[in-house]
Amino acid sequence: MARVAIIGTGFIGRAWAISYARAGHDVTLWDGQPDAPRAALAYIDALLPDLATNELLDDPPATVRARMSAAPTLQAALDGADHVQENTFEDVAVKRDIFARLDAIAAPHTVLASSTSAILPSLFTEQLAGRRRCLVVHPLNPPYVIPAAEVVPAPWTDAEVVQRTAAFLRAAGHAPIVMKRELDGFVMNRLQGALLEEAFRLVAGGYASVEDVDIGLREGLALRWSFMGPFETIDLNAPGGVRDYVDRYEQIYRRLNPTMREHVDWQQVLPAVEGDRRRALPAEKLAERQAWRDRRLMALAAHKRRAARDIGN
Repeated sequence: MARVAIIGTGFIGRAWAISYARAGHDVTLWDGQPDAPRAALAYIDALLPDLATNELLDDPPATVRARMSAAPTLQAALDGADHVQENTFEDVAVKRDIFARLDAIAAPHTVLASSTSAILPSLFTEQLAGRRRCLVVHPLNPPYVIPAAEVVPAPWTDAEVVQRTAAFLRAAGHAPIVMKRELDGFVMNRLQGALLEEAFRLVAGGYASVEDVDIGLREGLALRWSFMGPFETIDLNAPGGVRDYVDRYEQIYRRLNPTMREHVDWQQVLPAVEGDRRRALPAEKLAERQAWRDRRLMALAAHKRRAARDIGN
């Protein structure tokens, strides 16, 4: 098993810690705020029983928890590390600073991965002596429930490092999206962004309510997309497969495309969207609903694991 260093222990860092420890790795947590790792471990202590209840741990919670520890210094966290998962603020200057420190301390074989969701790896690794071992591994939160993680190389990232990282993620139960080269927004935010653009357009134009748009995903498209991607979906939605689908339906999307290009100012639509959301969910109940979301995600992940075993992927 590997030794993993978690650098930055907020929401994403502590979630990665659970994921890697669950896979059997020894995990050390370090943060620039000295009390943050202890707070992260306390959060993890409270969460592990829920994961066990949903059959999302292969070992007892105490065994998984024993693989995690707080490191007193950055040097201690990196000592013997095979994989580093950095989770600091979404700021290029912050990333450049922490990666310079990581590259100077970590052993030459150590992979340096950032969880950034929006910063290209080339923007904070170019000047590093060890830039060939640097890349982005961006999860959907929380990664201990959502398997997908984007592996995004900089132009100079060694191909062997990309493949080794993808294999490391797969062995930990993840589903890596291995990008061939970096692109602003990566894959998941570009897909999500396209959907959000249309959602805001539909509300701004008065075509549908916020709730109706959510129903369209929650009770419609997302049911298929929870176990199939868009390409497999269309491959199965025409008698002759994907080519038959394109021959039948491309003209519909070609007709729609001109009306889907204009960007609607989200800030102008926000009062209506926020008003609808706060009527449906008062602000003081956001944290409670977030906990509900996480429990639903655990239940869905448990169902998908059982379905894959009983029905097949």
